[in-house]
Amino acid sequence: MKLKVNAVRFTADNTLVDFIQKKLNKLDHFHDRIIGADVYLRLEKGDKVDTHKKLIEVNLHVPGKTIFVKEEGGTFEAATDIAVDVLTRQVKKVKQKQNVISHKKPLIPEEITSED
Repeated sequence: MKLKVNAVRFTADNTLVDFIQKKLNKLDHFHDRIIGADVYLRLEKGDKVDTHKKLIEVNLHVPGKTIFVKEEGGTFEAATDIAVDVLTRQVKKVKQKQNVISHKKPLIPEEITSED
């Protein structure tokens, strides 16, 4: 899966990017045609003066659909775990809908033979 990580107003280190890549690669088990993902990492001010909320936004691209998840946590790793859980459910749902649609056979009218 092609992954693009964007860190807004800070630089993400390679260990964090590798962690996110490893977690998102697990989604390939549930849907075999995932094209790629855009990940946005943000720091937002928390309730206290020196605290920051860690936000992760993931746009997951599958054929015919884009799945979007936005989660927050105390660390980027925790937010990633939550986001991957939500994405897993959504990817399974999309795959199930695609399987139901593809398994429906078109109705072919029987040939009518008239004997006069």
